[in-house]
Amino acid sequence: MLKDSYQTIKYPVEGLFKEKGSKFIAFAWPVQTEDEINEYVESLKKKFHDARHHCYAWELGVDGMTFRMNDDGEPSGTAGKPILGQIHSHELTNVLVVVVRYFGGIKLGTGGLVQAYKAATADALDNAEMVEYTIDKSFTIRFAYDMMNPVMRVVDEEGLTMSEQVFEADCRLTLSVRESKYHDLVSRFRQTYGIEMVNSEE
Repeated sequence: MLKDSYQTIKYPVEGLFKEKGSKFIAFAWPVQTEDEINEYVESLKKKFHDARHHCYAWELGVDGMTFRMNDDGEPSGTAGKPILGQIHSHELTNVLVVVVRYFGGIKLGTGGLVQAYKAATADALDNAEMVEYTIDKSFTIRFAYDMMNPVMRVVDEEGLTMSEQVFEADCRLTLSVRESKYHDLVSRFRQTYGIEMVNSEE
């Protein structure tokens, strides 16, 4: 079944974990693009330029295919992977987490590092307010004015969002609907009412 909703965090949040003198400060943001992600990462590197590591992970989209992890000099798999693991554990996407580490002079070992990055990320995400968004699809229909009532009945029943409307002899509506309902809705307009789809992919 087509996945047309996702959960992310509503506002930026922070978390903290300390171990044997090392301090792990986690920063999490809701994000939409890789350019936005790069800006946040670079801004943190400048702000905490004296930190030993700036490790991060992020994921975008609902298919689980667009993500990245960065250990930033930590042993491979000890930072980015546990950060991404917490993003998955919280069932989030469109989120970036950067963990800034100040080294305390005592090595933690690979297991200790994994736990530290995991704990710092979890602390940040546990503080976050979650929000769910739907993935919507827009389309435009054209119909005669005497079809107004049945069309508006469908709009009301399906809870459609109107972004543009022209009510003349030749009426036009630009509507949006959850992606999973799109094909059935287009068929309903076409087959039941014979309404012309101006820019649908059907």
